Amino acid sequence: MAKVLFEWDYSKYPGAKKYPHLFKPIQVGNLMVPNRIVYAATEDNLNSHDGFVTDADVAYMRSRAEGVVGGMCFMQGVYMDPDRKGQGYVGQAACWDDKFVPGLKRLADAIHSQKAIAGFQLMDCGRVGAVEVDHGKGPSTVPQRLRIFRPMYEMSKDDIKLMIKQHLDSARRGLEAGFDVMEISGIVGYLISNFVSSYTNRRKDEYGGDIRGRMKAVVEIIEGLKKLCPKDVPVGIRLCAEELLDDVRGNTPEESMMSYKIAEEVGIDYISVTAGWQESIVPVISRDVPQGSWLHLAKRSKENVKVPIMMAYRLFDPSIPHKAIEKGDLDIWEMCRPMIADPLLPKKVLEGREQDIRWCVACNLCLARLFRDAPMTCYINPLCAHEHDPRYTAPKPADPKKNIMVVGAGPAGLECAYMAAQRGHEVHVYDKRKELGGTILEASRAPYGDDELMTCIRYQKVQCDKAGVQFHLGTEVTEDLIKDELPDSVVLATGPVYPTSKAPGFDKANVVNVLDVLRGDAKVGDAIVVWGNRKPGIGVALSLAKQGKKVTLVGKEKSAGFDINPSFKWRYMIFLRQNGIKAYNDCEIDEVKPGEIIVKTYDGYRFPVKCDTIVVTERVPNENLKNTVQAEGIELFVIGDALVPRNMSSAVHDGFHIGVRI
Repeated sequence: MAKVLFEWDYSKYPGAKKYPHLFKPIQVGNLMVPNRIVYAATEDNLNSHDGFVTDADVAYMRSRAEGVVGGMCFMQGVYMDPDRKGQGYVGQAACWDDKFVPGLKRLADAIHSQKAIAGFQLMDCGRVGAVEVDHGKGPSTVPQRLRIFRPMYEMSKDDIKLMIKQHLDSARRGLEAGFDVMEISGIVGYLISNFVSSYTNRRKDEYGGDIRGRMKAVVEIIEGLKKLCPKDVPVGIRLCAEELLDDVRGNTPEESMMSYKIAEEVGIDYISVTAGWQESIVPVISRDVPQGSWLHLAKRSKENVKVPIMMAYRLFDPSIPHKAIEKGDLDIWEMCRPMIADPLLPKKVLEGREQDIRWCVACNLCLARLFRDAPMTCYINPLCAHEHDPRYTAPKPADPKKNIMVVGAGPAGLECAYMAAQRGHEVHVYDKRKELGGTILEASRAPYGDDELMTCIRYQKVQCDKAGVQFHLGTEVTEDLIKDELPDSVVLATGPVYPTSKAPGFDKANVVNVLDVLRGDAKVGDAIVVWGNRKPGIGVALSLAKQGKKVTLVGKEKSAGFDINPSFKWRYMIFLRQNGIKAYNDCEIDEVKPGEIIVKTYDGYRFPVKCDTIVVTERVPNENLKNTVQAEGIELFVIGDALVPRNMSSAVHDGFHIGVRI
């Protein structure tokens, strides 16, 4: 009989009736798991520099464990070598010595406190490791494609044996710490995937050659773990179903499926299906990839092996994995980013509170921060990585209670409004538009999945309504209105303004605003110059190009899209080329003539660009109303783009921080 760790009864919950296949048990190895939900191992950079577990990491994991409502919750992958070649992140948890066990036990206990199953992941980062040493390690010395990673040296057979031993020793420590599931990380360019892939494994000995040779080290780890772990502790592995490395002769899909079969042959209890490497040039998890795009890999895996198949990868909407499980294409729904954005997502699904979910917008800021050696953060969830701090999780009630006027119903204003109202203030939100969203209304109309940005606004609206925020839409805040209302505090969340250039002739040209263009309110010609090479400029340029316009991007920044997340930027650069958009960076518009502009480069070179229309995307802070508020002696806060034009994340975080302290 399979082991049952915790009893759960979902029968009375509305989510279990709506999504019955998500909330039914499944046997994994000899362990009965109450539901089909997993928080997958995710590096958070919250641990100490020397690998010890911190209060922040414990609180972070406890919150995600609460969210899986009885499912499996995996801590981040641990590095296992004292020389730190396997360490990929400065705040990664370590497990190369018994001294780390007490801290790891804190994580297991935190997960168990929420009646969730505690997962432990073994992760040698291999080719993408060695974050603080000079050289990494791998089966072969294949040059790095990405400059941020270290040069490699080829592991000897002794090195391989030591690596296998380190996996087993670390697994023993994980068991001593109280973890219930053991998992090997073999994805995205980490060491195990380096052995499996024909791209990075060029060895001629028994640990190289065909797929069975390249799997030999993995097989020895699996066999060792199966001997080490009690029968009721499942052993799983994350493996690529498609490496998406065809341009460098990576594994074929057939070879990837063979690696699955080999793992099953030697006793693996489940497989987590992944796609792509960090070196792949094919998009995998960016917003332009539609949700559910990779489910065919789960289906293919199910056709090749009998063990349970898990998968994450753009499965945010619960209806998608639910349908896949119902069809038999998937067994278990994994999540990383969705539960970074909202750690209680599955719990809210179970309780029928989907309107209360703060949906991930696939911005990948969480990923980018890791490679900048910064702690975990989230684009739209200000509480992320601060779950241990009561200033974030339990802000003090309002004292005294104030009448607050929030001007602007974009992400900054809405976040501030509901946080302030939850604390007991009387909050009124004004916007001259008749709908919520601010500039996100226009930004969401850009192509390549940007419509998902509006999920943040819808979430904020629900929270505002629950907190009793009063809306005054279609109402422009003027000097007279402020004097009439005389609130205790004013929060200006009015967004940016778009100044015109001082270049000669600019005032006589066909100049339109980026917001009017994205709304469809501005008439544009066939040849268009977009002035500004930051994110808004790239968004409107792509939108116009898709309408068949000839678009040229001109901006003063040294590179187009410097304010775009690095994990996204390369995609947008490809989109610009695919859509025939020319980009002139580190330039200014020097003069406007009939039918053309004169572009001036940083070194003074001038050249013409033909155009019918100029679209202005350059932004500056909105200074309107500041003087009026200050003259009346009213407490003033300026947030979001009204303070400094940045991005949606800055707006949300600004709004939160002012909302909890106003």
